[in-house]
Amino acid sequence: MIDLLELHKYFILRHLRAGDTAVDFTMGNGYDTVFLSKTVGESGRVFAFDIQAQALASTEARLLNEGCPNNYTLIQDSHHRVKQYVEGPIKAGMFNLGWLPGGDKSITTLRETTLPAIKDAIDLLDKDAILNVAVYPGHEEGDAEGKLIEEYLSTLPRWKISATKVKLVNSPTSPYFFMIETK
Repeated sequence: MIDLLELHKYFILRHLRAGDTAVDFTMGNGYDTVFLSKTVGESGRVFAFDIQAQALASTEARLLNEGCPNNYTLIQDSHHRVKQYVEGPIKAGMFNLGWLPGGDKSITTLRETTLPAIKDAIDLLDKDAILNVAVYPGHEEGDAEGKLIEEYLSTLPRWKISATKVKLVNSPTSPYFFMIETK
């Protein structure tokens, strides 16, 4: 069976190399931040965002325990403020929408900040770069976020950006992701 998060990483690795800059727009417990940190190596740069102090603490501990290079900046702020911290260009970005695993499920990503964050992330993408957005439609806000993102991505010029949706068709509430690549 397909593991969507592993597939996420497979596509990221087609674009991201040592020395590149990447952004984890929803750091959560730091798994994607660790992946990005190890991939870009000591000469690269990773910026990671989350609004919850618990996420920053968990991520920092995970980065240290995994022996990651000191190439990351953890930011306790909303991902829609990315341009206040990252000048670009970036080679890869990851969104894992929803709530902090093991955290308060009433604190979730929201349409009103997620869509502006995705728009800014696309604006920051370098040539031959990628942005992956994991969506969790099993809760009301997650379903609404996914629909809003898809509606927006369908308006982008195909000659400049390729937007793909990867979804299990026989499981309507299963997570899926969007892959946005620059040409």
